[in-house]
Amino acid sequence: MGTYIEPEVRALIERLEARHALERSEYAYLIRRRSDAAAALLAKKAVAVRKSVYGNAVYVRGLIEISNICRNDCLYCGIRRSNRSCVRYRLTEEQILACCAEGYALGFRTFVLQGGEDAYFTDEVMCGRVREIKRRWPDCAVTLSLGERSRESYRRMFEAGADRYLLRHETADRAHYGKLHPPQMSFDHRLQCLRDLKDIGYQTGCGFMVGSPYQTAETLAEDLKLIERFRPEMCGIGPFIPHQATPFAHEPAGTLELTCFLLSVIRLIHPRVLLPATTALGTIDPQGREKGILAGANVVMPNLSPVSVRGKYELYDNKISTGDESAQGRRGLERRMAAIGYEVVTARGDIMPEQEA
Repeated sequence: MGTYIEPEVRALIERLEARHALERSEYAYLIRRRSDAAAALLAKKAVAVRKSVYGNAVYVRGLIEISNICRNDCLYCGIRRSNRSCVRYRLTEEQILACCAEGYALGFRTFVLQGGEDAYFTDEVMCGRVREIKRRWPDCAVTLSLGERSRESYRRMFEAGADRYLLRHETADRAHYGKLHPPQMSFDHRLQCLRDLKDIGYQTGCGFMVGSPYQTAETLAEDLKLIERFRPEMCGIGPFIPHQATPFAHEPAGTLELTCFLLSVIRLIHPRVLLPATTALGTIDPQGREKGILAGANVVMPNLSPVSVRGKYELYDNKISTGDESAQGRRGLERRMAAIGYEVVTARGDIMPEQEA
């Protein structure tokens, strides 16, 4: 691998490190002109910044996929409403609590309840689930990832005890958003939901797919500017992976290379952000999780869902779910992280507060 980096690219990386921001055109240039050497320099700087805030800690969250029933018809998603081949399921309250009990015994102190936009999970139902989890395990954080809801719905779940909410914006470019979603879904509403979540008091996560159809360096630059402005507590990015039962079945997948490059960029934009090395990274490369951590990520989300349903929550083809990325494989995950110099920790893993200058 060569070590030469264009002077303009090197200057942009150093400016990003110092100022935590670039112009849109500069982000786009950095993406278009990236190289292995530039990626290595970015990763080195990102890891140094991450270690200055979080040390060698890798936080784990127990992921519970509560339903693959969804009212939406997003063009990229394997659980989209139009997918007739999807075998649908919905976890009962007893199943969800059993997952939490198993996760707690394994050392997890954050539970992530993720699902499609399933009408069964009304405010009353979700508030009941959240309250019961917090009653049984009061030292744990509860993260929700249930899509777009009303501001009042978000407020009720927050008051019931939910701590965090993940809602990927998917793309910060309005025209691009329209190419990935059906007409009844609104770019403006998605961004308003994110603003509502933060305003209510959630630790809020956004994020986007890397390599989605019609994506360009310019649309990615918009995503990076959104992260600059919004300052999410969490940011989930992962490579686009096509699903065979969607309109994008034959589109090329996103790459590990660009995803890791952007993980490093995001770490330099927002040094304290909680940044997962996603399941999708592990799906496209056996060492994807480790490579994500080595690019600046500091969170992994092993699967706590019942084994019987893990294969049914198939957002994309060949999603991994039963190896070291599963909660039961935690010891294997610990060994893999230790092999690259990191420690899996069981703390809630809240975002570090901004320090006074």
